[in-house]
Amino acid sequence: MDAGRMTATTHLPPGPDRLSLDDSARMARNPLPLLLAAYENYGPVFTVRVLGGPQVFALGPEATHRMLVGNAGNYVWRAGEMSDLVPLLGDGLLTIDGPAHRRMRRLVLPAFHRESIAAMAATVAEEAERAVAGWRPGETVDVHGWARTVAMRIAMRALLGLDPDDGDTGGRAAREFERALAFYGTDRLARRSHEPGSPLRRFEAAREALDRIVYAQIARRRRAGDGRGDILAMLLGARDDDGRALDDREIRDQLLTLMFAGHDTTASTISFLLYELARNPEERALLQAVADRAPGAAPGLAGTANRLEDAIDETLRLYPPAWVGPRLALAEDTLAGVRVPAGARVNYCSWATHRLPDLWSEPDRFDPARFADERAAALPKGAYVPFGGGSRTCVGMRFAHLEIRALATAILGRCTPELQSDHQMTVRPMPTLRPEGALHMTVRPRQ
Repeated sequence: MDAGRMTATTHLPPGPDRLSLDDSARMARNPLPLLLAAYENYGPVFTVRVLGGPQVFALGPEATHRMLVGNAGNYVWRAGEMSDLVPLLGDGLLTIDGPAHRRMRRLVLPAFHRESIAAMAATVAEEAERAVAGWRPGETVDVHGWARTVAMRIAMRALLGLDPDDGDTGGRAAREFERALAFYGTDRLARRSHEPGSPLRRFEAAREALDRIVYAQIARRRRAGDGRGDILAMLLGARDDDGRALDDREIRDQLLTLMFAGHDTTASTISFLLYELARNPEERALLQAVADRAPGAAPGLAGTANRLEDAIDETLRLYPPAWVGPRLALAEDTLAGVRVPAGARVNYCSWATHRLPDLWSEPDRFDPARFADERAAALPKGAYVPFGGGSRTCVGMRFAHLEIRALATAILGRCTPELQSDHQMTVRPMPTLRPEGALHMTVRPRQ
């Protein structure tokens, strides 16, 4: 069978036998309750029939590990839903498969080795302290909008070597990238229109402007031959085994992919972390109290490294950035005992797997302690995959943790963010999870 062209008679895993417009709307706006209910009704592998065709979902550690590690070569990204990102990211790590992905990952990975990340730590800490220093006691801040700005500033400096305060190139690159990303928050049907002023036309204009900036920076750095320690410099110096360097297009695609993945991941995760700490003031106070007891720790969080890591891990459990992994099955396979035909569109979903009650006690409760003891070590493979898994584990995972730790340290060491009493956060499942709209919090000075 030609992958991607299933016939109407192809046997799919269990699920509703007809298209549901209601389920289509839920999948677009709030899929988690639908997926958890289907897991209860049909088991770990099931079919959801929505607009655009049937989608198979594989939840739980066994099926997830099979897709990500055990038989990963059978489940490809490029022909799945990730193809929507190709117009922006090109042939970046998120949108390629097979030998091309293995080659590019081998070339990009050294830029995120521990030593490379340590070299960027000063930039991250400087931006974090600068961003918090501008807050006034008692001020109400949209922490998600604030985090997006900080994450973009860090990306401009750490990835491209651009100064976000130059009043020109750095600022324009940040604005155009945000304009391009906005396209993926619009309605899918609206994206098809090519009329003047349509989301697609705005996206194309932003992408072209961003490309001019990125290609100009690549050319400038090639001419200069400088060895500064940003990601662009490392990509310029990367070589295949035969000595071949990356061309301009390859570097451009990897830079935009890293900007896409790192920018949204950091901004959303720090926002969700602050939200959960505001809803759990005892955990927030514990983080701050441990810091206060550590010699020389005030006003930062030097003594809370492990506890802060546990809180970040728990945030990533509840709100994994790579919440869904859409794939296309090249050949028939069996996931958790259920046959999946060739050509099926199959998705693992960490967001749902991380909320399964047979894996996690009180799965909706924010409980960093679950990562502080032997319970985390006892989890089966595939149970906790906030950054994907196997050969497609996010290369920037360590850098994202560095950013989140630095931002949390800068914030909690200086102030106590509090939710407004009437605020109800809604999670929006765009390409990555993010809060819907603004996330307003009041920043109280620490006593």
